[in-house]
Amino acid sequence: MLNKSLRRRIVEIVTRAKEGHIPSSFSIVDVIEHIYGHVLRYDASNPNWEQRDQFILSKGHGCAGLYVVLEKYNLLSADDLANYSLKDGILGGHPDRTTVPFVEASTGSLGHGFPFSVGIAIANKIKSLPGRVITLVGDGECHEGTIWESAHIAANQKLDNLTVVVDWNQSGAQLCPVDDLPAKWAAFGWDVHVFNGHDAADIENAFAKVGKVGKPLALVAQNIKGFGASLTEGHGPWHHRIPNDAEYKELMEVLS
Repeated sequence: MLNKSLRRRIVEIVTRAKEGHIPSSFSIVDVIEHIYGHVLRYDASNPNWEQRDQFILSKGHGCAGLYVVLEKYNLLSADDLANYSLKDGILGGHPDRTTVPFVEASTGSLGHGFPFSVGIAIANKIKSLPGRVITLVGDGECHEGTIWESAHIAANQKLDNLTVVVDWNQSGAQLCPVDDLPAKWAAFGWDVHVFNGHDAADIENAFAKVGKVGKPLALVAQNIKGFGASLTEGHGPWHHRIPNDAEYKELMEVLS
């Protein structure tokens, strides 16, 4: 399994702070790790480098998955994560661009981060900047009207510098079980590729398309909510549950 150590780190910080969404973070951490490790162009010493690519986690409640990746690539410190969701820390239960380096937009209200991404992609075109914009949304988030208004604008503006990653872990199916997200993104004029968001080769093949299809790109990840431990997988009480001592021990053993 990919990224056991990152999943362990997610469990550690969420349990310590008694705040966070373990299953949502497990669902997306493999994709985020690949984005920072193999796709994004950035300057670790200068978060505001004008030529950078930008990643926006529109699905803000999965931010523990982002924070552990930023720590892995030395963009956040171990002390930052030790103070996750604590009074004196910079890391909250949703990303905050005013306090956290390499966080490009403050997100949490679902449907808000994606419009930011479209605006940034348009701005990069206007300013002739090379930066690509990658944003990650949840499939439940795709019920928000702002997603489709922004998708429509992106296609009409031919934003070939914009990629959306859809965490298609079937959370949205709890409300709308008949919802073909790949077909919907294609109907809005996007180039669509469906892939396994927990398989290294599939992830690499999907992201090889970034910036190369001549239009906005939708990478629809067939993920599993809570992937990595049977205790957390699925759509039950673990959405915002904090492990007790026995559950913490079980998770750490499974992810060792």
